[in-house]
Amino acid sequence: MKSGDDWTKSEAGPGEEPEFDRALRPKRLEDFVGQQQLRQNLEIAIRAAQQRQEPLDHILFCGPPGLGKTTLAFLIAREMGTQVVVSSGPSLASPKDLVGTLTRLATGDVFFLDEIHRVPRTVEEFLYSAMEDQAIDITIDQGPAARSIRLPLAAFTLVGATTREGLLAAPFRNRFGITERLQPYPENDLIAIVERASRLYGYGTSPEAAALIAARSRGVPRVALRLFRRLRDFAQVAGLEQLSYESAGQGLAALGVDELGLEGLDREILNVLCQRGGQAVGLKTLAACVGESEDTIEAVHEPHLLRLGLLSRTPRGRVPTGRAFAHLGLPLAPGCLLENEDGSIQTQLDFES
Repeated sequence: MKSGDDWTKSEAGPGEEPEFDRALRPKRLEDFVGQQQLRQNLEIAIRAAQQRQEPLDHILFCGPPGLGKTTLAFLIAREMGTQVVVSSGPSLASPKDLVGTLTRLATGDVFFLDEIHRVPRTVEEFLYSAMEDQAIDITIDQGPAARSIRLPLAAFTLVGATTREGLLAAPFRNRFGITERLQPYPENDLIAIVERASRLYGYGTSPEAAALIAARSRGVPRVALRLFRRLRDFAQVAGLEQLSYESAGQGLAALGVDELGLEGLDREILNVLCQRGGQAVGLKTLAACVGESEDTIEAVHEPHLLRLGLLSRTPRGRVPTGRAFAHLGLPLAPGCLLENEDGSIQTQLDFES
């Protein structure tokens, strides 16, 4: 598979294992598990575009990593019967990096731009006319001899994927005719994903093991599939003919994945917060303490910790809740946040009074 913004086929995606993609990526949109309302919305939009014999409108997918944004981009191209070109925001340093890609697009082709929130503002503005007018303006020569010419483009579909929708400029965001937000998956969908992977890999998995993997997967299919592959390794080396509940549990323990789906770095984040006595800790300080980037903490780890009610975000920084202290087996710090049965938050001092 070619990388960067080279021409690719629908069977493979950017930055992922080719064999894994060929085996597990669904071939039709109807085979995509989960995100039912989003899938129905896309099916209607695709059918309408095909009936009008028009390219699909530009699409923006928002949501945490691992929920299927890349897979959906390739499925859209397959459903439309076109090709897909892959690039990412960090790889586009200037508008000239886009010219070759955009001029190669045929009518209806999908231009998938991952991490679109990391596109430089100059490149972002360069895309405005490409999205709306199917043309780009380029400057030839320099100084007094400089002149601008307009290059026409084929009517293409830009599919953007972002984990940080708020970083997109409003004029850019508003140029997407379709905006869909992917949500964490319920356990029944994750079980179906694990069972499908088990069938395609030809290695049996008990229903109890599939349910255990789903429960530890943080609502993220990518995590579920990663855990399945690693647990299959444990079972296979142990000489088991299928992945059982017992072997899955032993493998998860060896991988450091606990009953809440927390891994080592998640617990390290909570431990840093709890060791500060429940006081607010800024993201920059937290990242320095655990040796991880701010973006990774904010995009990958924090959403799951927030959903579980293990930490809370305040204007002063991140603070652990009573659940975090309990999960780590630490005594509650004075003034730490406690969650009531109705979901409201109060401090330990309020609770005691």
